[in-house]
Amino acid sequence: MTLTPVRLGHSGLKLSPIVLGCMSYGTPDRGTHPWTLPEERSRPFYVQALEAGITTFDTADMYSAGTSEEITGRMLGELARRDEIEIATKVFFRTGPGANAEGLSRGHILNAIDASLTRLGTDYVDLYQIHRWDPTTPIEETMEALHDVVKSGKARYIGASSMWAWQFAKAQHVAESNGWTRFVSMQDQYNLLQREEEREMHPLTLDQGVGVLPWSPLARGRLTRPWGEETARTGSDEVTKSMYGQADAADRAITEAVGAVADARGVSRAQVALAWVRQQEAVTAPIVGATKPHHIADAVASLEITLTEEELTALEAPYTPRLPEGF
Repeated sequence: MTLTPVRLGHSGLKLSPIVLGCMSYGTPDRGTHPWTLPEERSRPFYVQALEAGITTFDTADMYSAGTSEEITGRMLGELARRDEIEIATKVFFRTGPGANAEGLSRGHILNAIDASLTRLGTDYVDLYQIHRWDPTTPIEETMEALHDVVKSGKARYIGASSMWAWQFAKAQHVAESNGWTRFVSMQDQYNLLQREEEREMHPLTLDQGVGVLPWSPLARGRLTRPWGEETARTGSDEVTKSMYGQADAADRAITEAVGAVADARGVSRAQVALAWVRQQEAVTAPIVGATKPHHIADAVASLEITLTEEELTALEAPYTPRLPEGF
């Protein structure tokens, strides 16, 4: 199956309209995600994604202590041609015991990209992203190091992830002022239950021609099931347990609206929630995790849905302001 590629902002990089998030795949007893699928159980999802036309895969060096990159590298090396896929990974969080094994210092970035390429079994990544903002390292040091990574051929493009809009603007200004490589993407949390990025970050990305790759487009699965229904992950994932508790009344109304639209159309809730994300002007492609076959099937099916103005209003009207989460 072939999906129509989408352009990442104003850059020359094209991605599949659905990105497979690979945080779900890794050795369960390594790192902080005990709910991940080990390699033998992960393989079918890489196969299914590629057969469905998904060519873009997003991981990070800290996911399951590096084993997500290892699994992703082995699976894609076996199942796909390198020039027909796009691999994205990230740097920031601690990856070892040393004092310089975390953050966005020059030393850590240059060490981390080499380690990621080794685990992924490739000479380059298509998109190298800073996983968070590092308040302890001068942004000039970070941006020059990322520029050197690109110029060395180890990354084709660079991107950023969840941070304040002023921080992102500062990083872009520093890069432009010094003739260094600018970010082409912003990977931020964005879904029907968390829309605070619409206030500053997304207007900035639209103005600057930066593509948005939302993480958690289904609000950690809350938008895919009836209100109050829990899963094994919601009880074991500390990040999940700490999020989406600011506006229960509004969130319940939004979740019920998703269910109503899905029932009226005869499709899944996930398809409706993903269709809403995709229809937002700033968004290039949502990052979707998959631990069951229907997760990928729903994501691809969502590409066929265009929500009406009435449906968009019904989904958006209950939202109330809240603090950003996940930084």
